[in-house]
Amino acid sequence: MNTQQTAEQQATEQQATVEQQTSACCCAGDEEKLTYRTETERKALVNRLNRIEGQIRGLKGLLERDAYCTDILTQSAAVTAAMNSFNKELLASHIRGCVARDIREGKDEVIDELVALLQKMMK
Repeated sequence: MNTQQTAEQQATEQQATVEQQTSACCCAGDEEKLTYRTETERKALVNRLNRIEGQIRGLKGLLERDAYCTDILTQSAAVTAAMNSFNKELLASHIRGCVARDIREGKDEVIDELVALLQKMMK
């Protein structure tokens, strides 16, 4: 792939991101809300979760091998940090896309939804 094709693909994806951020969340009536992400965004989030899944398997392996408590707790803290990082990335995307768009459209109920979400995340 040459540099011009790469630049064109990046420009196309950036345009798609802008378009999706203006209509990222979608719902109608009682239907389930959905968020449309670019392939790059989806892959990045899935990759993070795959790494976390590997950390969880490692944590389980430590426990099954009767590893020292400190080693297990250290790995557990790493999993927690990785999940917090995933949550921060997803939350920032949600606020920049879905919440901002809904506020611009006058859907102030999204603020209550965000407050409830933050309360759940901070338990």
